[in-house]
Amino acid sequence: MNVKPAVLITGGRGKTGGRIAKRLSELGYPVRSASRSAKQSVNQTGGIIEDVHFDWFDKSTYEDALQDIDAMYLVPPLAVMEPAEVMLPFLELALRKGVQRTVLLSSASIPEGGPVTGKVHQAIRRIMPEWTVLQPSYFMQNFTEGHHGIQINRDGVMYTAAGDGRIGFVDADDIAEVGLRALIDPDAHNQSHVITGPQSLSYSDVAKIIGKASGREIRHQHVSTDMLVGKMIQSGIPEEYARFLAGLDDAIRLHGSEDQVTDTVERITGRRPRSMAEYARIHSGHWGKVNV
Repeated sequence: MNVKPAVLITGGRGKTGGRIAKRLSELGYPVRSASRSAKQSVNQTGGIIEDVHFDWFDKSTYEDALQDIDAMYLVPPLAVMEPAEVMLPFLELALRKGVQRTVLLSSASIPEGGPVTGKVHQAIRRIMPEWTVLQPSYFMQNFTEGHHGIQINRDGVMYTAAGDGRIGFVDADDIAEVGLRALIDPDAHNQSHVITGPQSLSYSDVAKIIGKASGREIRHQHVSTDMLVGKMIQSGIPEEYARFLAGLDDAIRLHGSEDQVTDTVERITGRRPRSMAEYARIHSGHWGKVNV
């Protein structure tokens, strides 16, 4: 009988990590979800997801997280400009403990060797026996679970510095399904995957789609880069990271950095990626709320 590999998920309660952990457990894989709390949870199918206390900035939590692990899904620490400083020592320990396969969540906006996760991408390709780097475009969940969702419900407006730049927005469910295949496919992918939805859309396009689905008037308002940075800082994002994120909007507006559509989801999973129109129909009730 084949023994299914045990998988560690960092960011196990995040947008992709939580989805991957649930799917792995449904398929009967031993799953360890690394987080700052520690309890055992049972999903709807009866599969067990073990929680373990983990903190990227506390090396004393690394050993327990990696005990008897065969593969791992790595979500970098949030809003950190140099995650390689903590992630590379973790990768080296994982290698010593026999971890064979690693899947990293990065971004379509960040090339190998570039800022933020770029150095981690480079290291994983160089040192891990089996590896995949996920490079998704912007998440559709930003319009429901994220900051744009808050803006829409509060003001009926989403604010960006992206102008008319276009983006291949993608559903986190589709990203997670690609990540799942990268973790459990018999043959390692050993490549990076740029992951998009089926269309490249501007924020104004998205505003129209959400407006139609919700029955509300939704607008996209272009703001200056400095104004966007200020809004991010007010929301609690460190200034250096806020300027990095706002710079991505500049690249979208000026250089079309996210104006692309790939066949990754269908090629890897066998299913077509969800469209923004379908996502908006599914979540139409979300934008009926008004936060005051």
